[in-house]
Amino acid sequence: MKLYFVRHGKTQWNLEGRFQGANGDSPLLEESVRDLEKLGDYLKDIEFDAVFSSDLKRASDTCKIIMSRNNHPKAISFQPALREWHLGKLEGSKISTMADIYPKQLDAFKHNLAKFNNDIFDAESVYQTTKRVRSFIRSMKGRGYQHVLLVGHGANFTASIRSLLGYEPAVLRSNGGLDNGSVTVLETFDFEQFSCIKWNDTYYKEK
Repeated sequence: MKLYFVRHGKTQWNLEGRFQGANGDSPLLEESVRDLEKLGDYLKDIEFDAVFSSDLKRASDTCKIIMSRNNHPKAISFQPALREWHLGKLEGSKISTMADIYPKQLDAFKHNLAKFNNDIFDAESVYQTTKRVRSFIRSMKGRGYQHVLLVGHGANFTASIRSLLGYEPAVLRSNGGLDNGSVTVLETFDFEQFSCIKWNDTYYKEK
């Protein structure tokens, strides 16, 4: 089975450099809507057996745009399990401001999640945010899916995808995060071992 992970399009809060976790949301930018239409065209010939999206609006709007361009559209199932990382007190705040106040913690969140102390912010732990995605994906075992689309969020998907690939928490963000509107493709045959076919692909924007 191939899993197509898509991070939602760029939003107003992304533009403003704000934390946008599971309890924060802002609308997609007009420019990102156009990019997502291109992404939909890029994926339009793939016949997905199932389509899942985070139930947060920025992700659900992204998924709707992608499906509107698909030659084999499927109904979207909206899943709380695919929501962004619950970031507690960080929600809605400026990233630069929090980096000034908590330099070590923000550096850890960006570069070494093993050192991120979620309790300081009443946020989810690395284990909690990745476990809900891993459990959701493994629940697909035995359904006979060949191609599955999942639309979600940058911090959660970056950590969850690398967790599926067997990375330890310290290096979950070693190669950076996922870009808005990017596609990452994993393949699995047993739902235990996963291989990465494509990482953070935004090639369609260059066409």
